[in-house]
Amino acid sequence: MFTVVSSLIGQNTLGLALATLMQRASKPVRTITGAIVITAWVLPEVVAGFLLYAFFRREGTLDAILVWLHLPSQNWLFTLPILAVSFANVWRGTAFSMLVYSAALDEIPKEITEAAEVDGAGGWRRMWHITLPMIRRSIGTNLMLNTLQTLSVFGLIWVMTRGGPGNKSQTLPLFMYEQAFQNSMIGYGTAVALLLLLVGALFSLVYVRLLRTEV
Repeated sequence: MFTVVSSLIGQNTLGLALATLMQRASKPVRTITGAIVITAWVLPEVVAGFLLYAFFRREGTLDAILVWLHLPSQNWLFTLPILAVSFANVWRGTAFSMLVYSAALDEIPKEITEAAEVDGAGGWRRMWHITLPMIRRSIGTNLMLNTLQTLSVFGLIWVMTRGGPGNKSQTLPLFMYEQAFQNSMIGYGTAVALLLLLVGALFSLVYVRLLRTEV
């Protein structure tokens, strides 16, 4: 769930949306937006984890905003921990997708999109029939790299929830660490690590197969 929500859906979709919007935005807007998004990406994982912990914790920044808006608040790290850490990973990793898609969109010949616009194709039709097919390889590459990176996320979740409450936000890297170093079950931890490697390999095979498929 963490990988699907934060990587396959969150980072990929938001990165493409930001790249598309920045193509149409003015230079000051592109500069400011790029600086904000990339700052989150270059922060160390532990630092980003502490920032998002302060944002989601009880009486944290998000609660203060909700109270100011006269909306009900709650302990997000306790009630919705997996969504909180997924949001944190999206916030931190979207910049990579944005940069990949910005480069891919710049390679699309403007004559093609202009011709489609003259023929009456709306924004969604141009996106679906022209943009997405022409950046298909960039989408596959981005999905593969984002998936592998998300599968190995440890510090961000450890700082925010340590896999809790209970095991509601526990992922394979945290489970591997718990078994190998907290429970002193090195063999079991190694088996989990090999399983994580196998999952990453399966995702990679799927993406490589998609990259080889002709449009």
